Order: sequence, then C-alpha cells, then structure tokens
Amino acid sequence: MKLYIAEKPSLGRAIADALPKPHKKQDGFIEAGDGSVVSWCIGHLLEQAEPEDYDPKFKKWQYQDLPIVPEQWQFKAKAKTKKQLSVLKKLIKSADVIVHAGDPDREGQLLVDEVLQFVGLTTQQKQQTRRLLVSDLNIQAVKRALSAMQSNQAFVPLSISALARARADWLYGMNLTRAFTLTGQKSGYRGVLSVGRVQTPVLGLVVRRDREIDEFVSKPFYEVFAHLTTDSNEKLVAKWQPSESCEPYMDDEKRVLLKALAENVASRIENQQGEVAKLEQKPKKQNVPLPYNLSALQIDANKMYGMSAKQVLDICQSLYEKHKLITYPRSDNRYLPSEHYQQRHKVVAAVANNKGCEQDKIDDADLSLRTMCWNDKKVGAHHAIIPTEKQVKTAQLGYQEQQIYNLVSRQYITQFYPPYSYLETTAHIIVAGGLFIAKAKQVNVMGFKVLFAKQEQDKDTLSSFLPPLVEGQQLHCHEAQIQEKHTQPPQHYTDATLLSAMTGISRYVKDKEIKKILKETDGLGTEATRAGIIELLFKRGFLQRSGKQIKASEVGHSMVNMLPESLTLPDRTALWESHLAKIADKECTYQAFMDPLMIQLNEFIEAAKGIQDANFKGLATPTAKRRFKKRAKKMTNPVN
Repeated sequence: MKLYIAEKPSLGRAIADALPKPHKKQDGFIEAGDGSVVSWCIGHLLEQAEPEDYDPKFKKWQYQDLPIVPEQWQFKAKAKTKKQLSVLKKLIKSADVIVHAGDPDREGQLLVDEVLQFVGLTTQQKQQTRRLLVSDLNIQAVKRALSAMQSNQAFVPLSISALARARADWLYGMNLTRAFTLTGQKSGYRGVLSVGRVQTPVLGLVVRRDREIDEFVSKPFYEVFAHLTTDSNEKLVAKWQPSESCEPYMDDEKRVLLKALAENVASRIENQQGEVAKLEQKPKKQNVPLPYNLSALQIDANKMYGMSAKQVLDICQSLYEKHKLITYPRSDNRYLPSEHYQQRHKVVAAVANNKGCEQDKIDDADLSLRTMCWNDKKVGAHHAIIPTEKQVKTAQLGYQEQQIYNLVSRQYITQFYPPYSYLETTAHIIVAGGLFIAKAKQVNVMGFKVLFAKQEQDKDTLSSFLPPLVEGQQLHCHEAQIQEKHTQPPQHYTDATLLSAMTGISRYVKDKEIKKILKETDGLGTEATRAGIIELLFKRGFLQRSGKQIKASEVGHSMVNMLPESLTLPDRTALWESHLAKIADKECTYQAFMDPLMIQLNEFIEAAKGIQDANFKGLATPTAKRRFKKRAKKMTNPVN
C-alpha cells in the first residue's frame, strides 16, 4: 500500500483528486482507486515536551533549575489532534511505500518527518519514502508534482536543520523566559516576560524607533533655488549644490544649517548671469518588478488597503486552500521555474475570467515577453506567489479576497510588459561661482507603470520642466529663493514598514560580516512566521496600535531596557540562520550549531540573576495577556 501524508486536509484532498477513482472517504483518510491511501496531519500533530514532562520539579520556576536542557528530547501528541495521530500510526505500520507531502519548506519537512520518527519506520520504509513537493492545489499541477517525486532521504539535512532550529528556540524560549520573568518578579511585576530569538529583536526594533522619535530635536535647514530665464524668456529652476567649503555648516546629510550662509548665496546670485557648464542626458529604465513573495505582498496590501500582515496571510491561505486561485503563499521566493512559462496563456486566461486585472491591461500584455523572473537557478523549495490556472465565478470571492487576488494577478501580468524607460536630463549651471543643478525626466515608454495606480504615474511623469539647452548657453538669474525646511523624525512603524524592516534587517546591523549574512538569508523570521510574531507581541502586551502606527507599550520598553542588548538585536538570528542553512547544505553539523549556543545560554541566565532593579515597578500586567495566561504559565510551545 502506498501512503501519502499531507501537511493539511486541504492538500490531502487535492492529492486524492489527482489519483485514480473511485475514492472512498474514511475517518481521517481517503482510499483511491489504485489502492493507495491519502491521509494528513493537521499542522503539527506533535509538540515539544514541556519542562515538567522531563521532571515534575520544573513546574515551579526557579533560578537554580536553569538551564533546563533535556538529555533525551521528547515529543508528545497534541491533545486536540490525538485521534488523527492514531489514524496515521495504523496506516504507517501497514504501508509499503510512504510519500511525504509536507509543505515545500523547512518546517513542512520536519512536520511530517517528526511523525514518521515518532511512529518508527522500518529500514526498508525509510529507504523507500518519497518526497512530494506541491505548491499549487489544482489537479493538473498536483499531477505534474506526482510525476516528479524525489527520495525523502535527500531532504534529511533540511529536516535536521528544522529540528536544530526548533530545539534551539525551545532552549532559548523556555530558559530565558523563566530567567527574566523571575528577575521581573523581584521588582514586583507579576506577568510573564517571554523572550525569543526572533520576537525580542523585533520588539527591540520598535523600542529603539520609539526612543529615536521621543529624543528627536527638529532643526531648520535651508535650500537655495535660482530662478533662471533664457534669452527667449523660457524659465527653469535650479537648486544650489553646496561646495566642500560649506561642510562646517552642514549636517551628515549635506543640509545647510546656517541661514546666513543661504542668505549670502541668494544675495550673490540675484540678477547675475549664469552659464550652462555641463549638460547630461542619460537613458534610464526601471525593470519590471518581480512577482510577489509573502512579505512583499503583505507590505503592498498594508500600504494599499491597510491590512495587517496576519490578515493578508489568512486571506492568502483561503485563496490557496479553499479557492485554489493562487500558488503556495508562505513563500520567500520571487522567481518562477522555467517550465511555468509554458503555462502563461492558461494563467492569463484565468486572471481574465476571475477579474484579477482590468481587461484592457490584459489585452495589452505581450505574452511573447520573458522577464528575468523565470529562472530555475533562483528557485529553491518555493517559487513566487502567482495566480493558478483555475477559473471560477468571481462571486465566490469575498471583497478582501478579491483585493489580494487582484494584487497577485497584477504582479503576474506585469511580467508581460516592457520596462519603464525615460530620458533624464541634468543641467549643471554656474551662477556667481556657485553650482546649481536642474533636472527633468522625459518618459519614453510607460511600460509596466500603466498597470499601477494613477497617482504613481503622476509622481513619475510630473517632473520639473527644462527648455532646450546647450553647453555654454548664457542664462539670467532673475530671482533667488530661500526655502526653510525642518528635519523630520523617523516615522513610527506600521505593519508594512515593520515587515520591510524584518525582511531588510541588514540595514540595522553594524557588523559587516553579519550584515552580509542577513542580506543572503531571509532576514528576521521567515515568510511563514513574521505575521505571527508581530501578532504575538501584541497579544503579549509588548506592542500596541495607535491607528496604523505600531508602538511599544510601557512593559515592552521596560523589557528591552532590562535585557542584555545582544538579545534585542538581530545579529543572533543572522548567525543562527547561517548555521542552519549550512546544516541543510551538509556544511555544518547539528552539534557544531548547538555547542556554542549552550555557552551563550548560560551567560544570559547568569546575567538575568545579576539584575537587581528591573524597572517594572508599578507596571500592571498587560490586559492582552489574560487570554494567554494559562498558556503562558504552562509554556507549552517554544518561544520564537
């Protein structure tokens, strides 16, 4: 008997649909016409054992018991899904060939592997286990995946990498949460102060931004503009470019802070002759944006529709599992396999039918074009999120589902438009010895920009006017204008900008080597976890919303102030992800990753014990925590 084990029931049903009929639905599995059986997990059927499962004394939180490090790691069945685990146990025992059909990522690999490990496979079963990678739940796509299965043995390093990550997060989450919660209790705080490898640096980002805004002092700065005319009375405006001699009066961003300097420049150039010293014309283009990964989609949906990261993820899951209108949504990749190019006509036809993009924009798409998104070398376990070939009645989609489907569709249709190209003209003008620059943009081909909002088109096409000019041409400065502006503080985070910060976290790292690692990895968290991490910080009362703005609560600020700085920075995640990627690529061992981690863990626990004043006096436990009080007290899951 061949047994397919899917990550979720929706994937299980999709696999069964691609297998021979007739089908016989049983309790927790489906029998296909060829004798094979399709069953499924319901997310993780197993969870890491809690500290008190290893020793009852750990139920009480005490410094002297830390660190808690299991000698033999244990999984236990989740109470809500014990029945499905029992179904899988029986099926696995009688299966000749097992097909692992977890989601195509690190966690999807571990999710099914841990069940196989828990039940126990024979040597023959292990050797014969296959790996099925499905990223599109429509029947034709599943059939293509069924014809391209691989040996599950090839994915063992990926599973070990996921296991190392889970255990490391458990060790940090369980031990450091206990250590710093006990420290908080010394100052009278009664809430749980959860610490995690990812959530704590995210909180650190928000706290540091809040501080920066609170401490910001606005300063005036000055810009000088020369209003010029040609001999034929055509007008243009050029902006002063301060020379090196002005640097003592400028800030780091080359803004002039001394008003008297600006006034002096303005008085010197008024009613003076100018000359076009240099004229540059450069053809420029902006390439077509790549299709979406999850973070890019969440950022755009927040900017356009105000949706939270969690909302977008939930809608994407519905479009993927329920409607089968988009491919696997928890993707970190923005490229497509070359073979997908052959399906473009069917996908575009589906987008047209499903009202995913305006018909005139679809009609103008050139399906003979091939952008750089189709690149096998750039595709890993996932590929970009794109529409599927499925055609439905639009009425089946809710309003927000249609909005997200439209975004995904537009980004796909964009691939069949040319780049946006324009001619940029820069005039270098000398007036009274000072350099002034005037720029203008002349659009040659709007290209893919026609698919985007009108305000964006206007922003790009409305540029300062430049009359025809030649080098050496004389101009007259008939007016000098001084504009006083004020430096602005950074903006509070929103869902979009916090997600952007998490994906581009290298911007916030000083160490060059760590910065490089973060540029090469997924940043802070993964596509699948970022939305959940942000929501978790709200639920635990560390973050709060003010309209679209995201700010840290008083408890969040006190938490970051108390913790060693290195726990609140993204550097550790970068180093972990680098090692985990090496484990997956067979370049690093599990033990080489865990050993230094244990040394650091002991250092942090000692640091927690040594803190005398945790600055939590008078702070109430966040009300948002009440729903999670029992769960937090039990600490049933690793804290990311």
